[in-house]
Amino acid sequence: MFRLTRFLRELVRPTPPRPRPPSGPVVIWNLLRRCNLNCIHCYSLSADVDFPGELSTEEIFRVMDDLRAFGVPVLILSGGEPLLRPDIFAISRRAKELGFYLGLSTNGVPIDEATADRIAEIGYDYVGVSLDGIGAVHDRFRRRQGAFDRALAGIRLMRARRIKVGIRFTLTERNVESFVPLLDLLEEERIDKFYLSHLVYSGRGHRYRKDDAAHATTRAIMDLLIERAWRHVREGRGTEFVTGNNDADGVYLLRWVERRFPEKAAHLRAHLEAWGGNASGVNIANIDNLGNVHPDTFWWHYSLGNVRERPFSEIWRDLSDPILAGLRRRPRAVSGRCGRCREFAICNGNTRIRALRTYGDPFAEDPGCYLTDAEIGLEEGARAAA
Repeated sequence: MFRLTRFLRELVRPTPPRPRPPSGPVVIWNLLRRCNLNCIHCYSLSADVDFPGELSTEEIFRVMDDLRAFGVPVLILSGGEPLLRPDIFAISRRAKELGFYLGLSTNGVPIDEATADRIAEIGYDYVGVSLDGIGAVHDRFRRRQGAFDRALAGIRLMRARRIKVGIRFTLTERNVESFVPLLDLLEEERIDKFYLSHLVYSGRGHRYRKDDAAHATTRAIMDLLIERAWRHVREGRGTEFVTGNNDADGVYLLRWVERRFPEKAAHLRAHLEAWGGNASGVNIANIDNLGNVHPDTFWWHYSLGNVRERPFSEIWRDLSDPILAGLRRRPRAVSGRCGRCREFAICNGNTRIRALRTYGDPFAEDPGCYLTDAEIGLEEGARAAA
């Protein structure tokens, strides 16, 4: 995750750049695969049916004990739709008792008054609701009429209970017209956080990669997002703007700062390099509904091991796995355009699963990088070679 607001605040209140390696990875846990919706870009290929073989409550408790002992600081409960799991609040209560920073990722549709009360009672640190557009645009992506209205009603119920809420928007050419209206909705509803997610070619998202935002569209959207986030920072608002699944965003922000505030660029670069870009398999981990461990949520085709057979803590330390070892290598051995990029220290080669899905090689260049050759230093290298 690229915390855009945090870096913009460095332009106003600079702090010393210090890498802060977490005690363990952030774990995103898909507790179940069942979902009440059928979204066109779903990475888990969920459906409104029960999937066999999912972890029991007791198995989940046992894994959580291991995660906490291993130093995992953050647990994000996801699905499918996690609120469809009958024991979701028992799992959540146990997670809070163990001391995790606890997030909930939901489509918002199941949240009524009673559910909102239970969410407030648990005390989730953050609840994220996915919105793919305004009104009919969202409903079309979710393939359910009225999904937008119900999700917005759920957001309002949680805001009324002072629960920290964010909206997550996955950018494609099919919904780009909803981007600015969603930013306006964020302000109108006083929502705490906005997460721009770049499309990842996984699950149903792989089928729809032809609809991925063209590089020019992505750049235009990033310009709008940076300007909106910068206005919130200047006005002293507490809104958080973050992006995910395209670590080129860090370099793009640096270029924006070089144009607007060149005297602050060196300071921001130091912070961006301390951040270090893509963290899949390093500071990000995923456990799926069957207990398989993955480098992140988009690697469901590739398992590092299963928590029924080995503890997560053992799986995560086992560098005999070539994918995990390759993701942990610093710098990563990435080829093509990414391997020649002068800003590799900022983005760390970007999103490896897009490279795998496009070229069959997890360490090829990321086709989702929207930066020009000049912006990553390749034109200068070509001239020097000539």
